[in-house]
Amino acid sequence: MEWTGARYADKPTVEVATWINAPLERVWTLVSDVSLMPAMSEELQSVTWLDGATEPAVGARFVGRSRHEAYGEWETTSHVIEYEPPRVFAWAVQDPAHPSAVWRYRFAPKDGGTELSQWMQMGPGRSGLSFAIDAMPEKEQKIVFVRMREFERNIAVTLEHIKKLAEA
Repeated sequence: MEWTGARYADKPTVEVATWINAPLERVWTLVSDVSLMPAMSEELQSVTWLDGATEPAVGARFVGRSRHEAYGEWETTSHVIEYEPPRVFAWAVQDPAHPSAVWRYRFAPKDGGTELSQWMQMGPGRSGLSFAIDAMPEKEQKIVFVRMREFERNIAVTLEHIKKLAEA
């Protein structure tokens, strides 16, 4: 049986959404404080703003340090590419013109609370996953599929943490 699915070059995406029983401004404040994110993630270990920045703005940069059982430890520089309070917050990982990933939060008032979605796109720039694909090109689609399911699970966990904090 041949594995079918997305390849890395297809720039696969995943999105998870949740409804939060809290005002949009509260949810926005939590999500736009990237220093809170490591406490909500198994992979992301720390975040540090660069170039004197202390909060998001288009063009601001931050370093994220991550760890994964299969991929080891790594560090990436992210560039804020969209920042429209309180609607959208997004960043590109590594080279904003050819990112290894793009992450985006979208916020909308809904039913007296907030609809929050987190979306991510893998690629097209090289990432740690590229080394696994280089080593096993015949398994590329399976590698991409497994990593995208990991992202989906991790995003759901992050959103649940945000929901709990916002509703507390």
